[in-house]
Amino acid sequence: MRMGKGVEAALHCCLVMHWLDGRPVTSAQLAEFFDLPPAYLQKTLRALVADGVAEAVRGQSGGFTLARSGASISLMDVVAAVEGREPAFHCEEIRLAGRSGTLGPRSGQCAIAHAMNRAELTYRAALAAQSIADLADQTGPGVRARTIAALT
Repeated sequence: MRMGKGVEAALHCCLVMHWLDGRPVTSAQLAEFFDLPPAYLQKTLRALVADGVAEAVRGQSGGFTLARSGASISLMDVVAAVEGREPAFHCEEIRLAGRSGTLGPRSGQCAIAHAMNRAELTYRAALAAQSIADLADQTGPGVRARTIAALT
């Protein structure tokens, strides 16, 4: 499965927002920090807000913050906010088309669809089992402090 660049950007932004612990960060700051096009990152951040992962804070010292604790935001939450919740694989039941469809009745779900759905459930469960706080715990020493210093 292929995920867009927006997922990586969203995860990094969520990690930064987690480290900032409720202090808003602007999309311009994040775009400059990660060398991303501002309009592109703004769209990604709006997707996080629309899905309840982040909040937009208005005003002079506004920006973006996480909508809830980093421990309660899974990687799957972020992926779903950016990429959507549609399954990666959609069985078109081509086994029932053409000459293949004339070979007699088929029982149950397509074995290929079943295997692909099982794999996707495993993949989604693995992403759901890891949080933004877990990512923060896995970063190298000093990364948090250097990031905060660069953005404040």
